[in-house]
Amino acid sequence: MTSIPRIPRSDAESPVQKADLRKQLLAARRTIDSATRAQWDRAIGEQVIAWWQAAQPAALGVYWPLRDEPDLHAAYVELERLGARLLLPVVVQKDAALEFADWRIGEAMVKDKMGVAVPADLRLQAAYPPALLVPCLGFNPQGYRLGYGGGFYDRTLAREPRPRTVGIAYDCLEVQFPGDAHDVALDCILTESRGLQPALRPAGV
Repeated sequence: MTSIPRIPRSDAESPVQKADLRKQLLAARRTIDSATRAQWDRAIGEQVIAWWQAAQPAALGVYWPLRDEPDLHAAYVELERLGARLLLPVVVQKDAALEFADWRIGEAMVKDKMGVAVPADLRLQAAYPPALLVPCLGFNPQGYRLGYGGGFYDRTLAREPRPRTVGIAYDCLEVQFPGDAHDVALDCILTESRGLQPALRPAGV
């Protein structure tokens, strides 16, 4: 199994520092070999299925993996078999929250203008899903996520009613960094070794 060095603690208070941290995290994630990645993805998928069976949300927003994110397609197949209604995020415009489209496993897909796969028959939903799987480039022990800097999930989680949020990441991408004022802590983080574990939020959050 590949040994992935942990990213050192970062204050990451400025946009430049956060940009450097993102580069470090992307580089660390790229070093994971395919066999290890497949093993970790299966383990995360098992955690996701267990979480869904416990929570039973009416619909679940999932994600199509980008930039070496955990690939949970096998778990999505099982979730659909178990009766889960799956939705995929769609970027409808820059600087806006994500929208969500109904998705069936195996249906035809196309890439949107952001290069993200979406159903060719785009069935946007008026209501947001009550629960989301949120891919994390990095995360800290307080449950805050570091993404790619586009702010799409930040704007999505700022809407009401706020969906239940499940962060998805590899253990090796946990790093200390302060949350910004606009950041929203995730409800829990699932990795290859942890499941149904609430984020350790500061008092009052």
